[in-house]
Amino acid sequence: MDLRVLGKSGIQVSAIGLGCWAIGGYWTLNGSQAGWDGVDDAESLRAIRRAVELGVNFFDTAANYGAGHSERLLGQAFKGRRDHVVIATKFGYHVDETARQVFHYDETEEESDVAARLRNNLEASLRRLDTDYVDVYQLHVWGLTLERALQAREVLDELVKEGKICTYGWSTDRPDAIRVFSDTAQCSVVQQQLSVLDGSSEILAICEQLNLASINRGPLGMGLLTGKFAPESTFSDNDVRKHANWHPGFKDGKPTQVWLDQLASIREVLTSGGRSLAQGALAWIWARSPRTVPIPGFKSLKQVEENCQALQFGPLKGEEMAEIERILGRG
Repeated sequence: MDLRVLGKSGIQVSAIGLGCWAIGGYWTLNGSQAGWDGVDDAESLRAIRRAVELGVNFFDTAANYGAGHSERLLGQAFKGRRDHVVIATKFGYHVDETARQVFHYDETEEESDVAARLRNNLEASLRRLDTDYVDVYQLHVWGLTLERALQAREVLDELVKEGKICTYGWSTDRPDAIRVFSDTAQCSVVQQQLSVLDGSSEILAICEQLNLASINRGPLGMGLLTGKFAPESTFSDNDVRKHANWHPGFKDGKPTQVWLDQLASIREVLTSGGRSLAQGALAWIWARSPRTVPIPGFKSLKQVEENCQALQFGPLKGEEMAEIERILGRG
């Protein structure tokens, strides 16, 4: 398994990680559906353990996912083998595990409350993960004010010194916020939305400047880049994609024609050399920058095996990357 480095932390991770949002199953954020249906815990555990067998050591979750359920599954999967994996999780919301509900915090809270709340968030995640430290701890509030984020950063620096976390970052696509928040010795990662059809080149440039790793959520476009959806495809009410108008690949519960057309136009390049579409989409990310670490989501062992097999092909070649840019009119 090829390895990549998480920026200034020096932590080595497999070039592909697993994104553990979907395995959290059903949950709501401020009353709106934010989870996935068709999830089976036994299958999720089999898939996680198979990934480890295939050389994957990086797993990205959040307190949000399944209102803590995803973290609990990872804690169960890594019982007795914690030192063999790198766990990234996220914080920033009130989590009600019993009701499987997640809520925004009140942004009018005092600075002292921010510190206490962050520490409480971490302790809850540590219990669910069944561990005494987190490798990568990430702020999960995309649009948090920079003032609040810097208050949180002070606490994160303390937690690194205490050995509760190894490094930290922010899951956001705001370049201005990343520049300010990440300019410290202990901040090593940014989690950004990135795929062959979307994502910020400016954020990748910041990663180069500040020695950060780019952890890539949505590398397969929430499944759209696997080629399994058509214009008439629909999703159940318990599937977040039914409600994901914030994602450019989905509108009113269906895939957007723009993304379907763009994917069709580059299909031949992505599948060159015998790759599947998903494997080609991952190969594009690896070729895009040596700092990228895609974390495709999964609900089955089969999906994990296909994604891990992408490494056998390696990154796309320079001429293939150039051809994609030409086809999409980005060159």
